[in-house]
Amino acid sequence: MQKRILGHGGLEVSAIGLGCMGLSYGYGPAVERQAGIALIHAAVERGVTFFDTAEAYGPFVNEELVGEALAPFRDQVIIATKFGFKDGDVQAGLDSRPERIRAVAEAALTRLRTDRIDLFYQHRVDPAVPIEDVAGTVRDLIGEGKVKHFGLSEAGAQTIRRAHAVQPVAALQSEYSLWWREPEREILPTLEELGIGFVPFSPLGKGFLTGAITEGTSFDSSDFRTIVPRFSTEARKANQALVDLLTQLAKQRSATPAQIALAWLLARKPWIVPIPGTTKQHRLEENVGAAGIELAPADLAEIEAAVSGITVQGDRYPAHLQARVDR
Repeated sequence: MQKRILGHGGLEVSAIGLGCMGLSYGYGPAVERQAGIALIHAAVERGVTFFDTAEAYGPFVNEELVGEALAPFRDQVIIATKFGFKDGDVQAGLDSRPERIRAVAEAALTRLRTDRIDLFYQHRVDPAVPIEDVAGTVRDLIGEGKVKHFGLSEAGAQTIRRAHAVQPVAALQSEYSLWWREPEREILPTLEELGIGFVPFSPLGKGFLTGAITEGTSFDSSDFRTIVPRFSTEARKANQALVDLLTQLAKQRSATPAQIALAWLLARKPWIVPIPGTTKQHRLEENVGAAGIELAPADLAEIEAAVSGITVQGDRYPAHLQARVDR
């Protein structure tokens, strides 16, 4: 597995990480604990060194799962977790007060069975707390040795600049894929200018770009995608054109649609590290295999030309969650 560097602080991670959220939260019932541990162990065996969790995934149970699974490999891996929701509950609203950040850090260290958090993200920007106070609190935690690097998630360019001026930001985590390219407008240029890494979540469009989801797919009632406009039956039918394109490109290269989608992200910038999530070992192997696919400039030009003719239908969040995305 190739390695990449996030930010200027020497944070080295595998070119493809593992988003662990779906093992416990968001996409239907949680996996059985031992199955989740086995999947994380399989990722380590395949060279993955970058694992993403958050107190809000559960809440709390995902951090506990990741902590247990990675305890035998702690010094070989990078663990990222997040603060920013009241009591760790997404439904309860935002809370990035300094005292809350400190409390989350202490609790996360216990749940993760570790003495340091490698990358500590603000999960969502809290308009009630100046970003300078957030960055300053994490800076203090770094000074105490409890945190190694500072990250932001779904933050806008101005917020990134303000935070970075107080405590260098190692990475921004936001959605980015062939079906959500808005970060290219303002975020990517800002990150390149400041030397900040980019960690795309949902790099496979919450599973849609794998080709495994069609207009006829039904989701569990606890699956987040049931309330996402982009996953309405009509939107899925319209967006199938993008999957058909990826499937065609993949066949030409003896790859899968998911691998082409991930390889495209890796080819965008050397400081981009996608974190696809999965609950299945064969999907894990497929995703990890994307790191070995190099798309030539001609391949990228072909993808760009083909995708430019497709308009993706549906918002990526319902309105109440879109309001939490920092502008």
